[in-house]
Amino acid sequence: MELQSISRRSFLVGSGSVMVGVALGGASGLALAAREADKAGGAPAGYSPVAWVSINPDNTTLIYSPGSEMGQGTMTAIPAILAEDMELDWATVRIEKSPSNAKLFGNPKFGGGMVTGSSRTVVGYYDVMRLAGLQAKLALTQIAAQSWGVPAGEVRAENSMLKHEASGRQMSYGEAASKVEGDIQLPKVDKSMLKPMSEFKIIGKDLPRVDVPAKSNGTAVFGIDFRLPDMVWAAVLYAPVQGEKPESIDDGAAMAVSGVRKVVRLPHGVGVIADSFAAARKARDLLKVTWSDTSPTRQYDSDVALKEYVARAEGVDEIGDVWHKQGDAIAALKGATRQLKATYTSEHVAQCTMEPMNCTARVDGDKLEFWAPSQSASILVGTAAAVGGFKPENITAHITLLGGGYGRRVEADYAVDAVLLAKELPGVPVHVIWTREDDFQRSRSRPLTAQHLVAGLDEQGNIVGWRHRLVSDGVYARVNPKAYQGAGNKDAPVMEGADGVYDIADLLIDHGLERRGVDVSFWRGVGAGYTKFAIETFIDEIAEATNKDPLQIRLDLTANTPRAQAVLREVATMSNWAEKRPEGRALGLAFSDTWSTFIAMVVEVSLQDGRPKVHKVWTAVDCGHAISPANIQAQIEGGAIFGLSAVMGEKLVYKNGQAQQRNFHEYRLIRANEVPEFEVKVVPTDNPPGGVGEAGLPPIAPAMANAVAKLTGKRIRALPFPETV
Repeated sequence: MELQSISRRSFLVGSGSVMVGVALGGASGLALAAREADKAGGAPAGYSPVAWVSINPDNTTLIYSPGSEMGQGTMTAIPAILAEDMELDWATVRIEKSPSNAKLFGNPKFGGGMVTGSSRTVVGYYDVMRLAGLQAKLALTQIAAQSWGVPAGEVRAENSMLKHEASGRQMSYGEAASKVEGDIQLPKVDKSMLKPMSEFKIIGKDLPRVDVPAKSNGTAVFGIDFRLPDMVWAAVLYAPVQGEKPESIDDGAAMAVSGVRKVVRLPHGVGVIADSFAAARKARDLLKVTWSDTSPTRQYDSDVALKEYVARAEGVDEIGDVWHKQGDAIAALKGATRQLKATYTSEHVAQCTMEPMNCTARVDGDKLEFWAPSQSASILVGTAAAVGGFKPENITAHITLLGGGYGRRVEADYAVDAVLLAKELPGVPVHVIWTREDDFQRSRSRPLTAQHLVAGLDEQGNIVGWRHRLVSDGVYARVNPKAYQGAGNKDAPVMEGADGVYDIADLLIDHGLERRGVDVSFWRGVGAGYTKFAIETFIDEIAEATNKDPLQIRLDLTANTPRAQAVLREVATMSNWAEKRPEGRALGLAFSDTWSTFIAMVVEVSLQDGRPKVHKVWTAVDCGHAISPANIQAQIEGGAIFGLSAVMGEKLVYKNGQAQQRNFHEYRLIRANEVPEFEVKVVPTDNPPGGVGEAGLPPIAPAMANAVAKLTGKRIRALPFPETV
């Protein structure tokens, strides 16, 4: 969906609660529905100059937010972008989750699909929303100009008001909206017409998040809270190993549980439908099932696999799928005065969303309706169509609030359960809930990886060659093989962060794809969480080997990237980098440029009983146009804490194809008293916005490892860190 230039024929008057308007991608079913509602005699409720917004006669404005709200603040940020160029009075704005209509509300950065993830929400919708806001403002200006009989250029829009300075006349947006009769011409807009950063009134301000009040007073509705009349609940007994199926089922004891309605054989397990989740779960646990045991996944042992990955990563004669190449790294390394080498590993880790997976579905004839805490309405619909035999146009997906996503809710496997079980009871809403044990058993974790880095140095200690090999199972290679192959076998989630702005003339980065039978998937930060760990700790090793300051070597490598230099210098000032620390404490530095956001982080670390303790974290971040600095600070902190938890011990082990950790007593997350003090400085620059939701995670592990190396003289090259360092 290209939005460099936008023009559409007409506006439509809204009726009832239906959002209408001409979409930025063309005429819509919503618009047609609105016409039909008008014919039916519905009273006009609002004027919609573009599909994203509806203006009411009382001068309040409804803005639709397309992204899934999972705590990252997208429900506030996206409407704020539109409000900026529409010149809205933010106090009059009301925000709702948009309908799940990809033709109207799809994210250009996901090919027009409705997907929230990969730090692409603000990035993807930024131009869309700004142009929509500008187009809406110009339309209202045109209406006022026609009403007053003056040139449109003489009408000024400000704070939801339209003013004609020469005559002193003014009218509200609501008044202008009430004057619309029939169709009018839509103004043409393009990016050259957008206001400069210096004139921002809403972007860059700390707006209160619209989702917080309901979450604070308990009225917020997450997927697990959703209720419908006559709804029933379901629990599923899953095959112990991926790819296995139920062969025989003894459900006698399960069916004897009061409230149980049905036991259903599924391709991957056995579902129990009951009048309550307690009954469904009790009955599920009484099922006696014999499973097929022929799945090749039974051979998977993550400890064994990691050793094999390391051996392959260190086999530098092999060149896997090339992620990035420039110059001739092989020749440069051969001609280098000196070579440094290091191998890094990272374990599987789970997403551990606060809200376990769940989904409600209702089948009515050939129609299917969802209510789900999903990161992707498009994937939800596509999956349901594939497994349930429904036409996509007959599937309606309602996205609730999400109790954490971290990439896990991009997948739709939990919705498959709801679809198949809802088909067993037509007309009855079926609410499937996973237990925490199900969540671990069915985890689609971050890939297990081994990385081998080689740097060639000249006589002055400058890097003249760079080789980075990464071995892992694939994410895109599994989720969308055609797209993976179409991209030249580039697995973006796995490899993100492996390339960057460091000025190295000759480098080669490649990926050795493994297929071990365990589904791996998205995670907060995915690839950048381990690629930046390897790169940033290796840079410190090079600095030590060449007697260079860790800050200076990074400044040297970013001499042609002023934004990188700025955050590095800023965080050095914030942390008093050059000052000696108290005995037993050390500073570590790391840098990340993933998601077009430049972030530099310094941590202060000590050792307590052989374990690193982080006392304070300083961070400088340049994400371009900063929509809401306070929320950006919160996201940087959240990402860093998420990463810190993984550093300190998160590890999902597989034996015989089964996850060995089943709940939080076996899979330890960071505790509140282990969270350090944070100081985050947002440095806005006049650049398109970069991603923020994951940006705080990549630098935390290497910064900690670099600090530990100063304290112990030992390099940590594994995630999570060992029990004692």
